[in-house]
Amino acid sequence: MTGVRVVVTGMGCVSPLGNDRASTWDGLRHGRSGVARITAFDPSDLPSQIAGEVKGFDPVGLLGRKDARRTSRPVALAVAAAREAVADSGLDLRPVADQTAVVIGSGVGGFGMAEKAVLAHARGGYRRISVYAAAQMLVDMPAGMVAADVGARGANFAVVSACASGAHSIGEAAEQIRRGDAVVALAGGTEAAITPVGMAMYCAIGALSRRNDAPEAASRPFDVDRDGFVSGEGAAVVVLEELDHALARGARIYAELVGYGATADAGHVTAPDPAAIQAARCVNLALAKAGRSPAEVGYINAHGTSTALNDAAETRALRLALGDAAATIPVSSTKSMTGHLTGAAGALEAMITILAMSEGFLPPTINLDSPDPACDLHHVAHVGRPAAPTLALSTSFGFGGHNACLAFARVD
Repeated sequence: MTGVRVVVTGMGCVSPLGNDRASTWDGLRHGRSGVARITAFDPSDLPSQIAGEVKGFDPVGLLGRKDARRTSRPVALAVAAAREAVADSGLDLRPVADQTAVVIGSGVGGFGMAEKAVLAHARGGYRRISVYAAAQMLVDMPAGMVAADVGARGANFAVVSACASGAHSIGEAAEQIRRGDAVVALAGGTEAAITPVGMAMYCAIGALSRRNDAPEAASRPFDVDRDGFVSGEGAAVVVLEELDHALARGARIYAELVGYGATADAGHVTAPDPAAIQAARCVNLALAKAGRSPAEVGYINAHGTSTALNDAAETRALRLALGDAAATIPVSSTKSMTGHLTGAAGALEAMITILAMSEGFLPPTINLDSPDPACDLHHVAHVGRPAAPTLALSTSFGFGGHNACLAFARVD
C-alpha cells in the first residue's frame, strides 16, 4: 500500500435483521435469522418462496412522499445507510465536499423498476412506463443520489461485479484516497431484487434453497445439507477517511483498511474455479498489501453462500492462501442469518467484520448442524463468542469469476 492510510470512521446499514446498524448487529450477536416467506409478492408459483427481506422500511419517512414515489428501492436503501454512516462519523462534509468520493456498488441496480417498466409496456406501450424508470433502473443511481443527498462532489461511480460489488466498491473507494483524489469516501453496496422475475431467474438455474417449510434454517453455509443460497436485500455504507484527516478532527476510528485484493478466475460464468487458485491469490494479495502474515489473522467473515460449489471452493481458497493457519482462524458466514444480499453482501459483511473487531465479538454461522468434511475450517457455529482479533478478513466472490478480499486492522 502507499504511505496514505485509510480508516473507517462511520458505518450504516439496512438489512433483513434491522433498519439500522444497531438492530442488525443485535440480531447477529444473538444468532437470529432474518429469512422468512416472501411478502413483497405472492411467491406460490416458485420453487423457492423465501428471502431475507428488509422489514418495515419507510421510504416516505426517509425521503418524503413525492421523492419516495419516484425513487427505486435500492436507491432509498442506500440513502438510508449513507445517512446513518455520515451521522455516525460525526463528519461535516461541507469543507471537504469536493474531496468526498461516493462509490456504491450493486449487482442489478434498479431491477425492480425495469421489471415494472417491461410489464407496463406489455400492457399499454411506452405511455404506461414511469418517467422515472429510465434513471432509477441504472446501477449507478444509488451512488449519484447518495452524493446529491449528502452533498459529495468528488468522484462518483458504481462498481458492478455481481456478489463482489460491495467489497470492490470499498476497496476502490480506498484507492481514491490513497492516490490523493479524495480525503473522504462513502463506499458500500445496495441491492433490492426480491421481485417476481428476480427470484424466478435464480430459481431457473437452481441456485436457491427450497426449504420453504423452514425459512430460518434454509441458509446453512458449510453444512453438508445445504441446498442453495437465500436471496436477501439491503444496503451498507462505510465512511472511509484519510488517517491524518480523521486524527485532526478527533474522529472515532473503528478500523484501518490495510489490504485489498482483487483477482478473476477467468473461467465459468457462474461456478467458482474448484481449484480456487485465483481466489487464494486474492486473499494473499490483501495480506501482502497489508504487510501481514496468515498467522496474524484473527477472524474471517467468509462469503459462505450456502451453495455446494462456493463453500467447498472457498474452503480450498482459504486453505491455499493461509496454510496451516487456516485450521485455527475462526470463520463465520453471516449469510446464514441475513441471506445473500448479492451486490450489497460484501459491504454489509465488511461492516460486520469491522464490528467483530471493534465490539470484541465474533458472530456465528447458524444452521451449521453437520459440517461438510469438504469445508473443514474452524467454524464459529451456532452461537457467537467473545474474541479480540486485531486483523480480520472479509471475502467476496461473484458470478463472472470476480474475487475480492478486504483486510481490516485495529487502530490503537
